[in-house]
Amino acid sequence: MNRHISGQYDSELESVRLGFMGMGGRVERQVQTATRAFVTHDVEAAATVREGEDEINQLERVLDDRCIHIIARRQPTAGDLRLLITIMKGCIDLERIGDEAEKIARMAEKISHLPLPPDQYADVQHMRELVIRMVADTLDAFARLDLESARSVISADGEVDTMFRSIDESLSQELHMHADSVMQSLNTIWTARALERIGDHAKNICEHTVYLIEGTDVRHLDRGDGGTLE
Repeated sequence: MNRHISGQYDSELESVRLGFMGMGGRVERQVQTATRAFVTHDVEAAATVREGEDEINQLERVLDDRCIHIIARRQPTAGDLRLLITIMKGCIDLERIGDEAEKIARMAEKISHLPLPPDQYADVQHMRELVIRMVADTLDAFARLDLESARSVISADGEVDTMFRSIDESLSQELHMHADSVMQSLNTIWTARALERIGDHAKNICEHTVYLIEGTDVRHLDRGDGGTLE
């Protein structure tokens, strides 16, 4: 009986872990599609992203409920508890990445009737590639419990922030000089801002992964108030 209960428990943990990875894969595709829709003015791809938003919200609710159910019934300790906490917190960040992808899709729809700029959004495309790689590496770090990869994503977030500031400054100046491109410039800034936030959420998930692996909360170590779950 004890082996049966233990086997059930292990199955429940694996189920929520795989559910988190599945949600992550869905969110990753949303980001890829939304950003591609923006830089190509593909209104059909944008609509696909918007239609998929409810599914991501539902996945977040289901996984959260399942984690709470396991904690209440099984009273997990140490590593198992850290896994469930990581998944619950990570699901919130994945859902918010989905929100940002949906925002980018809406902006793609707004500018779809405009001609592509001469540089075809070169800066945004560069930022897009980095952020998509961050999301993919984040999911991989969680799946493999790879501390080095998780820390690499956390470090990469600074580069994303720098890229956003550069785009924001450049296009803000353009707004003053070319009033006829206001809509395109504003939506490009807002898309870059959404990408910057996606990078923040990827970093958050990697911080949760470090916590899962080491039991250390690295979110506040720069201020000297990190903690450890024994």
